[in-house]
Amino acid sequence: MGLSTEAPATDRPPAVPESFHDLLAGFRVRLERALDGWLEARRQEAAAGESPEMLELIDGVGLLATHGGKRLRPALVYYTYRAFNGGSDDEVLPLALATELLHTYLLIHDDIMDHAEVRRGLPAAHVRFRDAHRAHGLKGDAADFGRSVAILLGDLAQSWAVELAAPAFPRGSGELARCFSAMCQEVVGGQYLELLVAQRRAGTDEELLRVLRLKSGRYTCERPIQLGALLAGAPAGALADLSRYGAAVGEAFQLQDDLLGMFGDAGTVGKPVDADLREGKYTFLIHRALQAAGPGQRRALEAALGNPDATSAQVDAALRVLEETGARAAVTAMIAERLRAARAALAGLAPFDLAAEGRLFLAGLIDWLRERER
Repeated sequence: MGLSTEAPATDRPPAVPESFHDLLAGFRVRLERALDGWLEARRQEAAAGESPEMLELIDGVGLLATHGGKRLRPALVYYTYRAFNGGSDDEVLPLALATELLHTYLLIHDDIMDHAEVRRGLPAAHVRFRDAHRAHGLKGDAADFGRSVAILLGDLAQSWAVELAAPAFPRGSGELARCFSAMCQEVVGGQYLELLVAQRRAGTDEELLRVLRLKSGRYTCERPIQLGALLAGAPAGALADLSRYGAAVGEAFQLQDDLLGMFGDAGTVGKPVDADLREGKYTFLIHRALQAAGPGQRRALEAALGNPDATSAQVDAALRVLEETGARAAVTAMIAERLRAARAALAGLAPFDLAAEGRLFLAGLIDWLRERER
């Protein structure tokens, strides 16, 4: 199917790397080699076939898929598989790459829904094709063309994800296929609920917890961890603690992203840090602020929330409200609570004697998330 690791499955480093960062960096090399091989095989097929225009779509997906990204989701598939003594890169890398391409599909479609102009420091896919329409003097509406092509790019990435994951399904006695399908559906449901809450400019704690659980807790960590464990044939008794661990770190990750989206560095985040505010995302951060805000603070926050034309002064005033109402501190406390829960769940896995490489990665992820807050 065009996926090559360019190394025998048994060609492993002689010793476990010393840190989470080493493990993630080493995995990125493997994944990106596999991704490059997959894309090149698709290009060759397109060049030899009856649809040479597919090359533009393949490269459209490839530009985002190969440009940056933490690779956290596929790394969790990979290192959970390793934790339970899974021994073949040829077996696990296609499934890991499937989760990355699923993520690529969702990013492309998210940027359309969010009206985002930038992704990973580059023009978003719909923006690139909008600008290409203008540059080539094509007829019709350039923005509509850009959105339409970006939808196709997302569809293509999603079809590749299913193609890559499918060979692993028979090895999971049906559970692996159900897990992958659930991951695909849950994130879509979470996205829809997030849109509803944003349009209302209001939500309950339970609704926001469901968004957090479906869009991030499960999709970012819990389901990728389950995929790796199921592929390796992990004992059934380990799955409950793995799920608790994954849900906790996934929710902590999203809550941190919400903070970074308001208070982070644009170079690190890969998009303007006021984008979530101007777009009107209704997160726990906004929810807590509105709950605690006085009339003047509420007016200041609502002047910038969902206002793409908000001035710098209005944005700064809204950010002050997030601080003054204690919303930032409240979300920081939610993160700490989830990291404690993740550490407790990981401790519960001690009887299963996880392989050193996987154990180091899962423990290191908690430490990395703690560092990420600072």
